[in-house]
Amino acid sequence: MLAASMIYLCAAVISVPIAKRLGLGSVLGYLLAGILIGPFALKLVDNQTDVMHFAEFGVVMMLFLIGLELRPGLLWGLRKTILGLGGLQVTLTALIATFFVMQLSTLSWKTSLGIGLAIALSSTAIVIQSLSEKGLLKTQAGKNAFSVLLFQDIAVIPILALLPLLAVFASTSEAAETHTSLISHYPVWVQIFITVGTIVSIIAGGKYLSAPIFRFIAETHLREIFTAFALLIVVAIAVLMQAIGLSPALGTFLAGVVLAESEFRHELEVDIEPFKGMLLGLFFITVGANIDFSILFDSPVFIVGAVIGLISLKALVLAFLATIFKLGNKQGFLFTFALAQGGEFAFVITSTGLNFGVFDYHISNTLTVVVALSMLVSPLLIIFYEWFFSRPQQKSSHEDSEEIEPTCNAIIAGYGRFGQIIGRLLDSQGFHLTILDHSPSQIDLLRRFGNKVYYGDASRKELLEAAGADDAQILVIAVDEPDKTLEIVHTVKKYYPHLKILARAIDRRHAYELIREEIAGYQRETFDSALRLGIQALTELGLKHQEAEEAGKMFAIHDQQSLTMLASLWGDDKSYGAAVRQRMEDLKQVLQRDKKDKGQKLD
Repeated sequence: MLAASMIYLCAAVISVPIAKRLGLGSVLGYLLAGILIGPFALKLVDNQTDVMHFAEFGVVMMLFLIGLELRPGLLWGLRKTILGLGGLQVTLTALIATFFVMQLSTLSWKTSLGIGLAIALSSTAIVIQSLSEKGLLKTQAGKNAFSVLLFQDIAVIPILALLPLLAVFASTSEAAETHTSLISHYPVWVQIFITVGTIVSIIAGGKYLSAPIFRFIAETHLREIFTAFALLIVVAIAVLMQAIGLSPALGTFLAGVVLAESEFRHELEVDIEPFKGMLLGLFFITVGANIDFSILFDSPVFIVGAVIGLISLKALVLAFLATIFKLGNKQGFLFTFALAQGGEFAFVITSTGLNFGVFDYHISNTLTVVVALSMLVSPLLIIFYEWFFSRPQQKSSHEDSEEIEPTCNAIIAGYGRFGQIIGRLLDSQGFHLTILDHSPSQIDLLRRFGNKVYYGDASRKELLEAAGADDAQILVIAVDEPDKTLEIVHTVKKYYPHLKILARAIDRRHAYELIREEIAGYQRETFDSALRLGIQALTELGLKHQEAEEAGKMFAIHDQQSLTMLASLWGDDKSYGAAVRQRMEDLKQVLQRDKKDKGQKLD
């Protein structure tokens, strides 16, 4: 097992960076790595079945993270494209494919329909990964492609339920063992009741039970326990859904949608993301290793023609829908190229159809090879799209405007008494904020008053990315720990140099360190309030209000100059002490001279 793990890791480490360097993307790199180590190249691995089952969990995790990005309100807003665009794509592709398979072969309509349903689905993993890497997921085409993929993921459930009715060949006994759920022996109405109850339980648990548990775990400040609980949620829901015969991917997606409003959403994303990325990579490697090239070598013309036919058929349907839904030229091309491939759920439908007698072994293996090769070609279509529309004559065309989601204007790290004042001011001027805080009790209190605050450590690069650091304009650091402030500054300057940093300085020493970091700006937390109180003290001692205000203004200017000047001397006790004494003497002389000048003018 350790040797196999080493082979997979070596293949990924070698192939993926090379593919990325060549502009091919990580997905194609993983697929090529699988082909390289598979039984038809170096023969380093052979049986992929167990690994594939494990790797498919990466797709489950990906749908959980997708759900976290979709608030129920946003999901409801996508209902027209999910049901309309997604429903039409699956229905039209399946029916047209069924018709052509029946015309070009001697297969029955049942087997032809099974093939049509299998190839109607696109690869959620490849499309999301490819569009995310290219920064195209938030475009109009990207959002519509996501809606179609979402409908396809949901459609897998009724498709799997339909397969037993399409049986043509003798089914194996393995089917009954593999696909029998814990509730299959109950009457239909009981199965429906248990299914609905399970879904309702997931929604209720995510909405009312998860937050107190997350808050309790977060209070321990043990990140590994938080990560363990996040993984437990995903695994438990996947197991539960599989036990009652439903798609684990749908269950985790639903849980993600429910948790999208949680203050722990960003931290969940950061903790799950590494596992998702690793398992998705493993999934793509196993897909590449499972391509049976002996079928390709035996019938190269037929297989290549089938792959071209699959991509062409799906592209024609997608282009037609892009025209109907008025996506425009550039966005329509992206929408078409992104989804014109088979998907990972085709392997599930194929294996299930084989067990239930919808396909025989030859049809199942051929369909697997055709779908896998179409997935191999898919990243190349995105690369072709980018090349085509990056040409000079295409850059000058503005007939299509890419509809980008509104970006986050500012991120505020730390939302205590200091950060709240800044947040309220920015919010009152209509700026969009993402607020991060590391205190669960503080978050709970603020959310009671309607504030959108999320749990997490802002010094983590992944959390800043999830909070929108790529698009944000400024980061306001309002935490009350000087060391944590500097840690956040170092992370931002390393990974997000475009982000302007404004920070809260706890004291003079902290201000010196922030000056050395050359951030956009800082304010000492008690300076202004102390200065205002000092001005009032001057008026109580007999100075006129205007004189007190001017004295305070001059003091503030001189102190700021001193702060900047003395920052370079901080750490050298002898030089710093002498400079401080000199600046204090200078300040006295400046104030006294100003007072004397005003007295002479008055005389």
